[in-house]
Amino acid sequence: MESLGVVGALVSSPWIYALVAVSVLLDIFLPVLPSGVLVITAATAAAAGSGAAAAGRVPQDVPDILVLTLCAATASVLGDLAVYRLAWRGGARLDRAIARSRRLTTAQERLGGALARGGGALVVLARFAPAGRSVVSLVAGAAHRRIREFLPWSALAGLAWAAYSVALGYFGGQWLGASWLTTGVSLAALFGAGAGAAYLMRRQPRTAEAS
Repeated sequence: MESLGVVGALVSSPWIYALVAVSVLLDIFLPVLPSGVLVITAATAAAAGSGAAAAGRVPQDVPDILVLTLCAATASVLGDLAVYRLAWRGGARLDRAIARSRRLTTAQERLGGALARGGGALVVLARFAPAGRSVVSLVAGAAHRRIREFLPWSALAGLAWAAYSVALGYFGGQWLGASWLTTGVSLAALFGAGAGAAYLMRRQPRTAEAS
């Protein structure tokens, strides 16, 4: 735990849940927020605590990985819904802004088709891709997609992202120890998943055209 320095002191406090929730909730508006870093670091601290308990030492207060996962997943869904509702009420000005953006127009067409077919895997992929969560929630709301089409996939995406991030930190901490190296390796795996998701999203139009 000492190797985590100041962050270690923070993750040993119950306030870590609130910090993770706020960071995940707001990073849909500000993708530069280090929500993934916080989740992984907290999970790494949880692994350190479980290791201390197994060795017969009394661990410091550390995050519970189940609560951490549910906290991050819930905040992710709430952030998605906030942007979805804002875009729903955006009106003609937002429609014109989307029409001027090739990226947003393409995303709107692809997302609309995916949700209409009942296949919202695009929403799950977008949760891992850089800024993908923001784009998907925005275009879903602007296109007035029904909430029952969007919400289940948003919940699945948030849970998948949270579980993956927590697993990276927790198992990385158990295998490599609670250190900045563990956090760095886990973040590299998280960013690798994001790059892979972005690649799959770019390939989807070609697959649809081929079919």
